[in-house]
Amino acid sequence: MLGRMMQFPLTLTHLLTRAASLFSDTEIVAVRPDKSLHRTTYGATVKRAARLANLLTRLGVKPGDRVATLCWNHEAHLEAYLGVPAMGAVIHTLNLRLHPSEIAYIARHAEDTVIIVDRSLLGLFEKFRAEVPSIRHVLVVPDAGPAPEGTLDLEVELAKERDDFDYPALDENQAAMICYTSGTTGNPKGVVYSHRSTVLHAMAACMADALGVSETDTILPVVPMFHAAAWGVPYAGFLCGAKLVMPGPHLDPASLVSLMASERVTLAAGVPTIWIGILALLDKDPKAHDLSAIRSMVIGGSAAPPALITGFAERHGLHVTHAWGMTETNPLGTLARLRRGMTSLSPAAQLEKRASQGYAVPFVETRHTDETGKVLPRDGATMGELEVRGPWVAASYFGGEGLDRFTADGWFKTGDVVTLDADGYVKITDRSKDVIKSGGEWISSVALENALMSHPSVLEAAVFAGRHEKWDERPIAAIVLREGKTATDDELTAHLATQVAKYWLPDAYVTVAQIPRTSTGKFLKSKLREQYGELLLSKK
Repeated sequence: MLGRMMQFPLTLTHLLTRAASLFSDTEIVAVRPDKSLHRTTYGATVKRAARLANLLTRLGVKPGDRVATLCWNHEAHLEAYLGVPAMGAVIHTLNLRLHPSEIAYIARHAEDTVIIVDRSLLGLFEKFRAEVPSIRHVLVVPDAGPAPEGTLDLEVELAKERDDFDYPALDENQAAMICYTSGTTGNPKGVVYSHRSTVLHAMAACMADALGVSETDTILPVVPMFHAAAWGVPYAGFLCGAKLVMPGPHLDPASLVSLMASERVTLAAGVPTIWIGILALLDKDPKAHDLSAIRSMVIGGSAAPPALITGFAERHGLHVTHAWGMTETNPLGTLARLRRGMTSLSPAAQLEKRASQGYAVPFVETRHTDETGKVLPRDGATMGELEVRGPWVAASYFGGEGLDRFTADGWFKTGDVVTLDADGYVKITDRSKDVIKSGGEWISSVALENALMSHPSVLEAAVFAGRHEKWDERPIAAIVLREGKTATDDELTAHLATQVAKYWLPDAYVTVAQIPRTSTGKFLKSKLREQYGELLLSKK
């Protein structure tokens, strides 16, 4: 017997019609390159999304065609997030922090036909434009002056179009967006989000035990819109009618804190490196900005140090929600919230839960396995590779690449080395490519980094494997010191010795001005290994 409910498709078109009907006056604020603020509304955004759909149709874009964006977080990018998928095309967000040759590879691989690019990013675009012959039209967002000859001014072209569009009836399984992985191990791979996966992901983000996005929120997606759909935050905001604050290119701590204070942001999301800088700024002058409106700061992308979580809470009364996900998981996978009864745990035990990656959100399932594929026990100690599955988890890559990442029984191999405990909490101990194996024993670089960043003189720390004649690999720690602070190697070792096993202690420390980062703001340990990986051998 079948159910007798309507077959109502889960498509992003519904977000447009819902917003126009219910939230037309809700505000969207975007920061321009000159730091001026542009204010618009959901109603105006819906109309401009329709104009964009009409414009792209005039330019020959057909269902399934890929429309690229090379943009910061602003209202025009949001219009593309909505209008492109709703017309049946596929939005492809290009990561502007990659090398031009990498961007060219991604755009060629996706066969982008049209690109929407910020005027302030045209210099970057010109570095790879000739390498992507599939791009037929260049639409320029005039954020820093008029569009140059040979391109189309987005505002001029939109003014020619109607502000309504006859959106087609879409299959919910049609592609809505392509996001590429950062490519730290080989070429970037394309992850194709469907309308269904994106809508379900947005609904999950709005759940009270997830991000709890609601109509009363003012959301600041610090995470770039070219990084895993800005973690789905713009879609979640549009679904429930929250005010959106888009930071544009200004992601320095001072600009972000000022924006959060002036717009009364309640929910913000970004990678740990962003929040490390913000915490350091707040520590300098705790009373300079009023952040009392913030109910939570979501930290993901890589592990958040416990010292960061406690620093915000104890010194500034600000709450951190630790999350985990990947481009391949749309990206929300787990959230570190305390469960019923856990408030009775000791403060240290509570922090351990909150500093973990948390437990899976509804409809995402987790397990961890050994090198043979055997499922490991959830004992909080046994380490193995995290595998996930769910309705917004990738089943394959665009072009059929990376087949080894998908198991025969339908799980995605994340590459994260983790433990799982009896409560389902995931704790990442390393990336499989970053794990340090010393004399056959695994050493968690993440645990060492967290311990180092709890030292009062350490701002940032990245631990990586150095080659060793006897033990094969030994840990080396790259350290960024706080302004005006010092710490000797012996002091750092003494600090660590109270928290980790003796054989985990780094064999060397290197002090750097800044730890190299990936295009998404994570520590780039491959660069550290390239620079300092032979350090221990040279000491022999």
